[in-house]
Amino acid sequence: MVATPLFHIPKPVSIRKINTNEYEIHRSKSRNRPYYFNKTTNESVWDKPDGFNGPAAKPPGGDKVRASHLLVKHKDSRRPASWREANITRTVDEATAIINGYRSQILSGEKDLPSLARLYSDCSSARDGGDLNYFGRGQMQKSFEDATYALEVGQMSEPIYSDSGVHLILRTA
Repeated sequence: MVATPLFHIPKPVSIRKINTNEYEIHRSKSRNRPYYFNKTTNESVWDKPDGFNGPAAKPPGGDKVRASHLLVKHKDSRRPASWREANITRTVDEATAIINGYRSQILSGEKDLPSLARLYSDCSSARDGGDLNYFGRGQMQKSFEDATYALEVGQMSEPIYSDSGVHLILRTA
């Protein structure tokens, strides 16, 4: 008679350790951001792989930031027209009230900035959910630049006033 074991002992399994030499940092041409490419498996990932001891992927060009925004223009904006409206007649106070309404929807979790920007932003970046990509010092209007650099990644601004109108800014990198 053959005895039946009470439990099964599995054979040892080899756990493959990550070799840091397997990864390279590449740059996506379509998204203009870095990603990690595994030379052995040909897999690509946006986030730094667990166990990867190499350098973290850096945004292009040193002291650059990335942000998305939602712009509401008013009649005193430097160009009071947009893809949404040929002639903008609202006041600064009305634009501020609109921005504060969008901010409340975002903070409550009802909406997110990219979806609101696609529908309501007076900037041409609306088609990209308000994404302005990476930019450095001196590339944006001073009030916009100062506000963006003061934010932490993932943080959203209060209303910001520039010659273009009233903005909500979300720092993304």
